[in-house]
Amino acid sequence: MSSDEFVLTLVLQVEKTVLPGQTDALETAARAVLAILGDERSVGEGEWAVAMRDWQNAKIRKVVRRARGAEWRRAAALPGITVTGAAAVVRVFPPVPVDEVPKDLAKLQVAGTDLEEAEEPPAPTAGVPVLWVNPGLTMSTGKTMAQVGHGAHLAWFDLSDVARKAWCEAGFALAVRTATPARWKELLASGLPVVQDAGFTEIDPGSHTVIAEHPALRGRG
Repeated sequence: MSSDEFVLTLVLQVEKTVLPGQTDALETAARAVLAILGDERSVGEGEWAVAMRDWQNAKIRKVVRRARGAEWRRAAALPGITVTGAAAVVRVFPPVPVDEVPKDLAKLQVAGTDLEEAEEPPAPTAGVPVLWVNPGLTMSTGKTMAQVGHGAHLAWFDLSDVARKAWCEAGFALAVRTATPARWKELLASGLPVVQDAGFTEIDPGSHTVIAEHPALRGRG
């Protein structure tokens, strides 16, 4: 990999005795991506601004890792933002060149992050942005976390400053749901932001993984 490629790392806390549900982890990861995008340190003259610009001007890569115990404590000591869900805890770190990922993050495992759902998640609340996952793909929890993070990122790109501020003030409320095949077909024709995966892991290059449906973006297509 080239040293001019940047990667943003998300770390999911996975302790032996407490495991979050799949949807909780996905929604928390997406909110973590939005949290760093909207943070004052990521814009203007902020301490992360140059890295964020370099990352977004290249391939917007995200990697999800997992940690527990001492590993999590070491990761949590590095600069970043921790976002909590119902039970999920995700820490997001500012992007760095792929060959400069801090050792306490680089040594964390990437593969094997698979969570279960205790029960079927309810229908999304009206008016809340939804990140719809492609029903035709099989992805691990970690892979899906990265994909919904991409979806949230694309929605953020397309929103006005006013809409971004409103989303921030709402605590980046959102839902992640798997679309029905019929709904997915409708969404693909809607003009909403669509994540097209680069194919580094798990799925074929060019696969459409997530569609971001934000109220402020509806009807644009």
